[in-house]
Amino acid sequence: MDHLAQIAGQLKLLALDVDGVLTDGRITYCSAGTETKAFNSKDGLGIKLLQAAGIEVAIITGRQSAMVDRRAAELGITQVIQGRDDKLVALNALLSQLDIQPEHTAYMGDDLPDLSAIQHVGLGCCPADAVNDVRAHADWVAINRGGDGAVRELAEQLLRSRDQWALLTEKFFT
Repeated sequence: MDHLAQIAGQLKLLALDVDGVLTDGRITYCSAGTETKAFNSKDGLGIKLLQAAGIEVAIITGRQSAMVDRRAAELGITQVIQGRDDKLVALNALLSQLDIQPEHTAYMGDDLPDLSAIQHVGLGCCPADAVNDVRAHADWVAINRGGDGAVRELAEQLLRSRDQWALLTEKFFT
């Protein structure tokens, strides 16, 4: 049994980075000075299915963006920590607040600021295009790239490992 399957049944929290995980990592500035980000709708449904299974989803990101607040609100993510480069400190504060142990937590990140959080949790994850050092230390590496379904891929794998995928998705089949 692989590491993902071992922890899936005990998982209480999935914490996600934004740039490079929920998005492709590109940051686009318009001439008016506004910033844009593109989020993947498949990742959004994956997050909703995790929440329906009783898994809390949180965001921990180093940048500050109103678009992240908007996307989190659309998805019902209430735990949003922005403007934090110290991802492990932020994660530990969140774990304490939610009374969740690190071993019951998964974290998905893509770059060096995520590395300590990835190593600290029960299931450290990354998209396929994460930097080499992150991929080398992650317990699970997606086939998909950040912003291109990596979060959905993880959600599906977790829910299948918990034998919840069929129940949660039956409403989509006729």
